[in-house]
Amino acid sequence: MATGLVLYGYWRSSAAYRVRIALNLKGLDYETRPVHLVRDGGGQHAPDYRALNPQEMVPCLLDGDRVLTQSLAIMEYLDEIHPELETALLPVDARGRARVRALAQVVACDIHPLGNLRVLQQLEAEFGASEEQRAGWSRHWIGEGFRAIEAMLADNAATGSYCHGDAPGMADACLVPQVYNAQRWKLPLDDYPTIRRIHQACSELEAFRRAAPEAQADAPQS
Repeated sequence: MATGLVLYGYWRSSAAYRVRIALNLKGLDYETRPVHLVRDGGGQHAPDYRALNPQEMVPCLLDGDRVLTQSLAIMEYLDEIHPELETALLPVDARGRARVRALAQVVACDIHPLGNLRVLQQLEAEFGASEEQRAGWSRHWIGEGFRAIEAMLADNAATGSYCHGDAPGMADACLVPQVYNAQRWKLPLDDYPTIRRIHQACSELEAFRRAAPEAQADAPQS
């Protein structure tokens, strides 16, 4: 399906990873334009990109002349603008939507902001935090969030093969990139069996495999 969508992102950005999953689940074609977040001080700070996204962050999605930012807002936009597509990122019922949004926001609003690149860079610049200290910081906050998510998933009849029911959606699109971050920072996942089960189910789907960081054109080549 030709949509003219353009996604600005970075291969290892978990927020951009979420949107890639959502686009793939919706079956939408899109062009990727990499923004290197580290090289030469960070491409997100370049004037041309800042004109698109004043926050100087990724992702940023262009849909024609529309400029969309913030991963959760982008995912809801895709669901609302393409209701005709088979895959829905949010449930049809209000209670289900509230549950999925809550799961997604634990990741996007509580875990991710404490461990994103600019926070880790500030910990190093202002407090002299070593790489291991920054890794410990990341493990702590991911673990705090995962304890809550595990309880929310394990103790709810609405949890199915995926976070909500038996089809993947917005909550899964947020959870899987955060598991990637947990593995990157070497957080043991033994205490989160439901998260691990759902992550495994998602990893078997093409939409998630194509969105993975290592599958992106701007990922370092081994």
